[in-house]
Amino acid sequence: MGDKGRAPVPSPQQARAQASAITSGKTVPEAEAAPTSQLRELFDGRGLSPGQRRIAQYLIEHITEAAFLSITDLAERVGVSQPSVTRFAAAVGFSGYPALRERLQAIALSTLAGGPGAAEVNRANELQAAVDAEIQNLENLRRDFADPDRVIRIGRELSLSAPLTVLGLRISVSLAEYFAYAARRIHPDVRLVTRGGTVAYDALLQSREAGGTWVLAFGMPRHAQETLTAIRVARGAGLRVALVTDLALGPLADEADETFATGTGSRLVFDSYAAPGLMSAALLQAMTDADPERTQARLEEYEQVAEQHHFFLKD
Repeated sequence: MGDKGRAPVPSPQQARAQASAITSGKTVPEAEAAPTSQLRELFDGRGLSPGQRRIAQYLIEHITEAAFLSITDLAERVGVSQPSVTRFAAAVGFSGYPALRERLQAIALSTLAGGPGAAEVNRANELQAAVDAEIQNLENLRRDFADPDRVIRIGRELSLSAPLTVLGLRISVSLAEYFAYAARRIHPDVRLVTRGGTVAYDALLQSREAGGTWVLAFGMPRHAQETLTAIRVARGAGLRVALVTDLALGPLADEADETFATGTGSRLVFDSYAAPGLMSAALLQAMTDADPERTQARLEEYEQVAEQHHFFLKD
C-alpha cells in the first residue's frame, strides 16, 4: 500500500526556487551544513541492519530525487519491502516514513540550492567517508594501546591455554579464522569453532576436558544470540573468555571475563574491520612474546615444511 495522495516530484527549477526561499529566510537550519554530513549524522550510530543500510546508502547517493518519492517508489528503487522502509524510518528516530520524508526534503532542497553538481560530489565522497571512519577507529585503538599491559597479559594467558579455543560465529567467522590460522603457527593446539548450537557446545566442553583454560571469542555486529549462548556455555564449563567486540557494554561484554572493544566501520552496507583486525594482530604479537623460544622453534619448523611442500610462490 502506497502513500495516499502522492506529492508530485518538483522539477529542479521548482526545487531550487523553494530552496532559495527557505535558505534566504533561514527557516531550515539544515541548509547550513553539507547534505552528506546531515544524512550521516542522521543515520550514524543507529545500529542499522544491512538491509536498512542499503536504504540509507540509496538516500545518501540520490537525495535530491529520493526525498520526494512515495514509500512505494522508494521501496521499489532500493529493492526492499514497504514495511522495511517503515522500520528504517523508526530506526533512525522518526514516527514514520512521512516524518522522515519531510526531513529528507529539507535536506534535498538545500542540496539543490547548492548547484546541480552537489549530489555527485556527495556520492563521490562516500567511500572516502568510510575510510575516514576507519581511520578514526584506528586512532582510538592507538590511544588504547598507550597502555599495552592488558593486551600483554591476556596474550600470555592465551599462549598458556592448551588447547586454545577460538570462537567466531556468523559474520565474525572471518576474524576468528584469521586469528586461528596465525595462532597455529606459534601454538601447538588451537581449536577453531565457527558453528553454533550443540556443535559449539561440544567443542567447548571437549576443550575444557582436554585442559584448556581460555576461549578467544569474536562478536561483531549484528551480535548473534548463538555467540552469547556459547560464551555462557564456555564459562559454565570453567573456561575463561576474552572477547573482541565493538561495544564495551552489552550482553556479550557482560558475560566475558575480558573485553577488548574496538570500533567497526559502519559507513557502507556491510561493516569493515580495520581496528578489530589490528587488535587480533596485537594479541597474536603478545602470544609470540609470551614464549619466544617456542615461537621461534615452531616458526622455523613451519618454514621448513612450507619450503619442502612448496606452499608459497617464489618472489
